Amino acid sequence: MNTLQAIVLAIIEGITEFLPVSSTGHMIIASSFFGIAHDDFTKLFTIVIQLGAILSVVILYFKRFFQTFDFYFKLLVAFIPAAVLGLLLSDFIDGLLENPVTVAISLLIGGLVLLKVDEWFNKPNDPEVSTEITYAKALKIGLFQCLAMIPGVSRSGASIVGGMAQKLTRTSAAEFSFFLAVPTMLGATAKKCYDYYKAGFELSHDQVNMLVIGNIVAFAVALLAIKTFIGFLTKNGFKVFGYYRIIAGIILLLIHFFIHPLTII
Repeated sequence: MNTLQAIVLAIIEGITEFLPVSSTGHMIIASSFFGIAHDDFTKLFTIVIQLGAILSVVILYFKRFFQTFDFYFKLLVAFIPAAVLGLLLSDFIDGLLENPVTVAISLLIGGLVLLKVDEWFNKPNDPEVSTEITYAKALKIGLFQCLAMIPGVSRSGASIVGGMAQKLTRTSAAEFSFFLAVPTMLGATAKKCYDYYKAGFELSHDQVNMLVIGNIVAFAVALLAIKTFIGFLTKNGFKVFGYYRIIAGIILLLIHFFIHPLTII
């Protein structure tokens, strides 16, 4: 990976992190198209730069992020499932990160789900729909988020759908998904960095620069993407993202099986 490729991946991350389209899946596919070696540093890079994008939430929602301890305990409850499964399934997840076909299939299936999400859960006139997040709802949202350990299953998409399934409004579900991303990606970054150094790897000067640049670019792009997404989601729902995922998944599968196999070097 060179610096230009790192910047392109960071732009992709910043745009897609908060959209229900899977940022990790898009970076895996982009790496495949660009011929980027999916070595240990690339795996580290695709996880660590997500932290830069996630930190944009803290800036945009500064006043709302720093709330009561009750809010943080709910975030902790929602974070626990991903923390536990992430530790238990680390090697399995790493294996999935090397398979673009997994991403394509996940995009396709997730797209079909998004086409029906509003029909299933978006019922603003339902008296049970609210903006209140209880501990039980937080835990269930955290369980939904675990689906995103499969590349191509969007973390934000899974947790937003989980929130709407718990009778939260679309906006409330999306915003809690953003907040939940902060401890989730802090944990994922810490775990990935620990594993990297535990395996005996060291970062070169160029690699450190790429990580810094990648985080800055992802952060800046995500600042613009979040507000745009919230406004679009409130007015239009999920169908556009569902169609996009289906089309992208089909195209990737056609390319892989009939034109040129998508491979991770």
